[in-house]
Amino acid sequence: MSSDRLGRTLSLRHIRFIALGTAIGTGLFYGSSETIQAAGPAVLVAYLVAGCAAYAVMRALGEMAVRHPVAGSFAQYTSRYVSPFLGFLTGWTFTFEMIVVAVADMTAAAGYMGMWYPDTPGWVWMVAAIALICGLNLLRVKVFGELEFWFTLIKIVTIIALIAGGLVLIVLGVSLGGFDPGPHNLFDHAGGFAPFGVWGIVMSLGIVVFSFGGIETLGMTAGETADPARAIPKAVNTVPVRILLFYVATLAVILMLIPWTEIGSGESPFVQVFAKLGVPAAAHIINFVVLTAALSAMNSITYAASRTMYGLAEQHHAPAVFTRLSRSGVPIVPVAIVAGCTVVGLGAYLLIPDQLFLVVASIATFATVLTWASILLAHHGMRREMARTGEPGTGFPMPLWPWTDVVALAFMAFVVVILAFTESGRTALVVGAIWIALLSAAYALFVRPEGRVRPQLETRVLEPR
Repeated sequence: MSSDRLGRTLSLRHIRFIALGTAIGTGLFYGSSETIQAAGPAVLVAYLVAGCAAYAVMRALGEMAVRHPVAGSFAQYTSRYVSPFLGFLTGWTFTFEMIVVAVADMTAAAGYMGMWYPDTPGWVWMVAAIALICGLNLLRVKVFGELEFWFTLIKIVTIIALIAGGLVLIVLGVSLGGFDPGPHNLFDHAGGFAPFGVWGIVMSLGIVVFSFGGIETLGMTAGETADPARAIPKAVNTVPVRILLFYVATLAVILMLIPWTEIGSGESPFVQVFAKLGVPAAAHIINFVVLTAALSAMNSITYAASRTMYGLAEQHHAPAVFTRLSRSGVPIVPVAIVAGCTVVGLGAYLLIPDQLFLVVASIATFATVLTWASILLAHHGMRREMARTGEPGTGFPMPLWPWTDVVALAFMAFVVVILAFTESGRTALVVGAIWIALLSAAYALFVRPEGRVRPQLETRVLEPR
């Protein structure tokens, strides 16, 4: 093994698609059926609101990543600008979030394989997914980035094809499964556009935020990007907009093709729509695509979790062995830990196969909110320090600061309150409280004095464009 630092071999194309790969996965292809059942067509409003919050988080993270392009990203920023304890909490919570989301993706992948092999136990496909993804993450990061580019491209092409094909069917008025497509399907069925009122939109936010969770992975690429001062701003400005477009536009087309009441819970709406075309091969093709989407998200998640643990070790918030790299330049111990944790998730699947997805989605939402809030607090602290010391700007400032940070933080608090109103959400809050208590104890018992000092981060300045 080598103890060299991570190399800077990821291109702009790679980092854009790694972030897209993490956020466009199970939440859109599988979890969107749950959000539609919770809010009806008004779920589009929930995605718009959560998407705006996600964009605010990404602008905050992007400004910090331009100034401090380091491994570990926001865990290090939080340690520097808020407190080492919150940095420790943020880093390990994000790692927890990524592992929990990987379990959700793994669960979804098993469900997709069930369409082709209904008699094969789901755990068989979970084991196969773990082996495949961990193998890919042991490759050189440039090879990993290239593979993730192609994985994500499959998803994007499918989404664009669905949007374009759906719009053609809507314009031509071609019946789909006995239903006439058109905007009227957003308003004409079981209570109209918002059948459950504002409350339905609010209650859907839990899974909607889960859907966007992982977009912050883009910050992890700063430590392995050839030119972070140029690449990060370009990626931040395009990735959230693309994700928002994909989610809102895709679901709007689906909801105009068939009534929302026809979209069953626990099944991909993509598969349902193509199955209604009456062409069996279409449903199989889409099932392959959504399977690829789940595996792609697992792939990016394993990357993000392993790089977070590497950064935690650099801050003395994790064992030093986490910084040891393989000959391929990969932090091999963190990758192995992710694999071990997904095996634990496999055990949970065997215990509660029917409820696992909603439970892990709620837990991941709690972890996502905590991570996003930490990013916003760190950004606020950085900007206040820069204003106090008269340091030059980054060239990529957060618009309307400080109000953007304040409003986004208020939204995070609101989502936490929402979780208390569902059974799976309450489970997530209990798990979250236990998790924070365990991390607090671990910090008090195991973090040495050098890990309790605010880190000095590499600083770069991007001239205003």
